[in-house]
Amino acid sequence: MAENDQGPTATRRRALMLGAAGASAIVSIRPALAQTSASVMHCEIPVPDQGRAGSFIAADGSVVPANTPGAFPAPGVPFKAEDVRNALNGGTLPGTDYEASRAYTNYIRRLQSGTSGFTCFASLQMPRG
Repeated sequence: MAENDQGPTATRRRALMLGAAGASAIVSIRPALAQTSASVMHCEIPVPDQGRAGSFIAADGSVVPANTPGAFPAPGVPFKAEDVRNALNGGTLPGTDYEASRAYTNYIRRLQSGTSGFTCFASLQMPRG
């Protein structure tokens, strides 16, 4: 039999090598996922994004000009992911009253790709396993 023939030994060897490669991929992916879910809790969401600093947030979450009646001034510091998660589950964002917290969470729910804080918000929506 020539060396490049596909005998049963070569097939078994190839299957073992593929199995070993697959197992090592699983071992290296799991810690990366665990690290990612931990880092998600450390990201922050600015309200509003830096491009619209100085604007107010209306009750529906839209960004409106400063001093718009019924709208809320920016909180001044970004919200931590864990605080946002709690607020999205019925809590209140730190340093805010119920109405302001609701306006800010409405703003966060409206974030679009490319907006500062979107990736952090999107990661909060992913199920953790």
